[in-house]
Amino acid sequence: MRIAIFSDVHANIEALAAVFDAYKSERIDKYVCIGDVVGYGASPNECCDLIRTRTAYTILGNHDAAVAGRMDYSYYYDAARAALDMHSRQISPENMAWLRGLPYEVREEEIHFCHGSPINLEEFEYIFSVEQAARCLEIWDQLATVTFIGHSHLCKSFALTREDVFEVVATKFAIRPDHRYIVSVGSVGQPRDYDNRASYTIYDSEERVFEFKRVAYDIDAAAAKIFATDLERNFGNRLFLGV
Repeated sequence: MRIAIFSDVHANIEALAAVFDAYKSERIDKYVCIGDVVGYGASPNECCDLIRTRTAYTILGNHDAAVAGRMDYSYYYDAARAALDMHSRQISPENMAWLRGLPYEVREEEIHFCHGSPINLEEFEYIFSVEQAARCLEIWDQLATVTFIGHSHLCKSFALTREDVFEVVATKFAIRPDHRYIVSVGSVGQPRDYDNRASYTIYDSEERVFEFKRVAYDIDAAAAKIFATDLERNFGNRLFLGV
């Protein structure tokens, strides 16, 4: 089965549409979103509507949880909090009900989908370094063969043995026997690795091969929508830089 896996759309419909267009040539059997459909961008309902109709699973992200009233986000910085408040007001009743029902995780056979670290799902902890990935050695026996996460907006992969962790520096790689993998799939709508193209990924569960991919999208249109609202202008500016 070829699984399309993506995350951190952040209300960027232009980026999301480009990703779905790119997937059309990839023989995809199933779509999975690993969270943060909303937050930061100008098109929360459009992104919710599209993802609801296309994905087999959508995982709850921290921004989704905040908009849906499932977590305290009073400690977020002012601009992020204001965006979440705005999206809470804008979201349709149908999309709000959908966000309120999203799961923290989905496991199927050798695959685990969650937004942040699999250790404390409701804490949405980051994994973007070897040191952070190494904490998962504590739960080795509970780890799936491959755990797909989002949250950091970075494209990062880590391979774990029972004793050690190392970063996999490759855009395409095979899953090795007797290893566990934690794969951060990057961001569709707000990349932060200095590549402004939308990030999306594919995992072939039969071949046991994973691949990162990127696609350009209409950043001017996405940013213009942000600039036309009361959202922080930097949410638009950073789209051009990929930071």
